[in-house]
Amino acid sequence: MRAANGDGSIYYRASKDLWFGAAYVLQADGTTARKEVSSRNRDVVVQKLRKLQTDSDQGIPAEATNWQLEAFLRYWLEHIVKPARKPKTYQGYELVARVHLIPDLGKKKLHKLTGADVRLFMKRLRNTCLCCKHGYDARRGDKKRCCAVGRCCERHPSDRLVEQVHAVLRNALQAAVREEVLRRNVAKLVQVQGAQYDTNRGATEEQARLLLKAAKPTRLYALFVLALFMGLRRGELLGLKWDDIDWAEKTVTVQRTLQRVNGALRAVTPKTKKSRRTVPLIELCLEALRVHKVLQAKERLAAGKKWVNTGYIFTTEIGTPIEPDNLRRDWYPLRVQVGLGEMRFHDLRHSCVTLLLRLGVPPHIVQAIVGHADVQVTMAIYAHASLEDQRKALEQLGEAVAG
Repeated sequence: MRAANGDGSIYYRASKDLWFGAAYVLQADGTTARKEVSSRNRDVVVQKLRKLQTDSDQGIPAEATNWQLEAFLRYWLEHIVKPARKPKTYQGYELVARVHLIPDLGKKKLHKLTGADVRLFMKRLRNTCLCCKHGYDARRGDKKRCCAVGRCCERHPSDRLVEQVHAVLRNALQAAVREEVLRRNVAKLVQVQGAQYDTNRGATEEQARLLLKAAKPTRLYALFVLALFMGLRRGELLGLKWDDIDWAEKTVTVQRTLQRVNGALRAVTPKTKKSRRTVPLIELCLEALRVHKVLQAKERLAAGKKWVNTGYIFTTEIGTPIEPDNLRRDWYPLRVQVGLGEMRFHDLRHSCVTLLLRLGVPPHIVQAIVGHADVQVTMAIYAHASLEDQRKALEQLGEAVAG
């Protein structure tokens, strides 16, 4: 009897003294293609063919059963991460996979990867000089000064980078478990020391006042006001458009973030569902925005035909979006002027959280203002920055007990 379409076929080749089975099954790119199996035993071929077809019916690509880690990482990035995650997230995962995971673990068979393999890889990564490994010094040409001339600079990965590499591998292997390619995630068996963050990363009330005073004469004063009083992320600030402001209701709606992805500036949806939010604007913020709108109108007139009408609130002097990394040119002089040390621009967001909580604002309200996915994130930032509050609490205890 002739097999029905989709059932596959089994046949014997006398020239090779082998039984063969063939069927059209799912491939990694989502298409179907003819796949062959063989054995000297016909029953074994039947079992292999049924396994292929069952895997295909469950959405498991044919080659997954014998995948190397490199092949699965590329499949995972292209068909699982890319369609579901933000472009910047995909870009970060792809970079980690390409630079760190594939060169060291890429040839390992996925189903043979062990916890010991991962543990040894993480130890090797932590103890490797990145300058030696990637030839940073060698690319300096005549200006070589360390690794390329035999004086290793010991530029080891930061705890944060090690944590990121482990997280990408763990996420990829977890996807393999969900796809039923693996039975367990061996990366979960390996513990990695988390990055340690400094306390007091936010600005104090006095530093915040000095910052606003120093920023007042600059063309991006309104941006620093919104960063400090509303805790907006850098990309959220640069992604704001005038249409997002409701002057009557005195609110701003955060509905996009500006990021550079694969060489191009792109407006993408906010980081999380709760990042997309409508927040009330206090009068200080509204006044800063009114002044900024007048300033932008003057810049439009000065630019003339060079002006690009993008609708963004914060732009260059010809109306184009501001490159996120270029914001440092405005931030670094201000932090030096105010004496903020190495404080990052992102720490203005932390400052907003910390100052609000110190004023006794309930954490869930602060969470809603800054758009954290979970209130635990809000409290974690406060815990990093509340050393002074701890001191005050202990002083109160001392006064209560010791008089």
